[in-house]
Amino acid sequence: MTQIPNPDAEALYRTLRDQVQAMIPDGERAQWSVAGIYSGGAWIAERLAADLKLPDHGVINVAFHRDDYAKKGLHSQAQPTTLPFDVQDRKILLIDDVLATGRTIRAAVNELFDYGRPARVALAVLVDRGGRELPMTADLAAAQIELPRGRTLVLSHQGEGAAMRFAFTTEATAA
Repeated sequence: MTQIPNPDAEALYRTLRDQVQAMIPDGERAQWSVAGIYSGGAWIAERLAADLKLPDHGVINVAFHRDDYAKKGLHSQAQPTTLPFDVQDRKILLIDDVLATGRTIRAAVNELFDYGRPARVALAVLVDRGGRELPMTADLAAAQIELPRGRTLVLSHQGEGAAMRFAFTTEATAA
């Protein structure tokens, strides 16, 4: 069995942080809010907000907008969407850990629009692993990584805010 090396999530985070910093200069930060998709995207959003001194960040729960909701139901650990800012006419940086099919991003945008119509939504991810089923593209991606069929990347974290640290593992997907 071939061992798949785990990507360095900390190095990828630093790359993404630098990309976000270049996209949203200091003088424009007050115009932007960050919303992370539960769970990995929410962790990244929390750390980005702390590191870049962004005014606020929120958490988006995509559970009710997933196209497999009827099949899978509500995840037992799902947290409610929490957006401590007005979405209407706001620039939103949507954050996720891994972009694959695009279905989670579609669900997150639908959830976001339940709260208002943003002026702009930009997408930032640690990893774009391809395999798109919907026309979703990240504005910022720290890396593009191909994984063998039947494998997935799983982000974990330790700590909170600016002290948070990330790690990736690869796992077999559930059948």
